[in-house]
Amino acid sequence: MKPAVIMIGADKGGVGKTTIARTMLDYLRAKSMPTRAFDAEWPRGTLKRFHPQSTEMVDISQISDQMKIIDSLVSSGSKVSVIDIRAGLLSPTLRAMEDSGFFDAVRAGEFNFGLFHVIGPSISSLEEIDEVKPYTEGSNYFVVKNFINETSFFDYDPAVKANYFQRTKDGIEINIPKLTEMAYEQVELAGVPFSTFIANKTMDGRPGNYSLVLRGYVRTWLMQVANEFEKAGVLKRLAPSDSGSATGVAS
Repeated sequence: MKPAVIMIGADKGGVGKTTIARTMLDYLRAKSMPTRAFDAEWPRGTLKRFHPQSTEMVDISQISDQMKIIDSLVSSGSKVSVIDIRAGLLSPTLRAMEDSGFFDAVRAGEFNFGLFHVIGPSISSLEEIDEVKPYTEGSNYFVVKNFINETSFFDYDPAVKANYFQRTKDGIEINIPKLTEMAYEQVELAGVPFSTFIANKTMDGRPGNYSLVLRGYVRTWLMQVANEFEKAGVLKRLAPSDSGSATGVAS
């Protein structure tokens, strides 16, 4: 199987992109997919806090760190590399990756690439689609709506929504439901992956003391997220020879 790169980002902050990255790592773990992650929220990232063993901090604006990611795609032993892009730097990062020759390699079939573009509820967030469109040709482009604030995401104006989404007819829409606030807060306090919280474990594998009720809410939500990834065909598109039938929730 060709190495796959999943880039998760947005040009606006506050849209919950790191939450998406965390769910993706749990999903890939449940699929027994060898995965590594890069947290580009340099110098202090959130993804590494929740997935310290599989995540490395990088400053993706630096050529040396771009080399650390791209030059090791084949030799790392990981089939998937997840990159959590710093808020507001999605477009500059895509331009840097273009200049580095990464997208030439993608177009040549050396790597599989998936862009998870997390959009917010404002028109300016939708306008990001135009910014990233040049880098989505021939790639797997996922437009992610994260309902962190139970927003309507332009459903009040179908014409506005259609105008933007028709510009990327190959884009795949993913809808991430909202997790109950109390459950989300408890996972944050625990400082563990969602799947580890569900399993009532601490980061070092000891038994946790998490609420059975809140664990149930997180389990239901994470299964819903995994179903969205399944419907979008994430692994079928990015890791076609290794996509299995396991559920998207690790226990």
